[in-house]
Amino acid sequence: MTKRKSEAAKNFKKPAHWSDAPPPQPRASENDEELSPTRYGDWVKDGIAIDF
Repeated sequence: MTKRKSEAAKNFKKPAHWSDAPPPQPRASENDEELSPTRYGDWVKDGIAIDF
């Protein structure tokens, strides 16, 4: 196994400005669109999916 990664982890010291608090829970989006093309990667035109 690789010793270099584990040795680096042993010597790691957390910066003072880092917090131990867990990240905030994600909020539900308020998107009124049927399907967002940026999320699904396709546009739907006349019932046919079109890649962009």
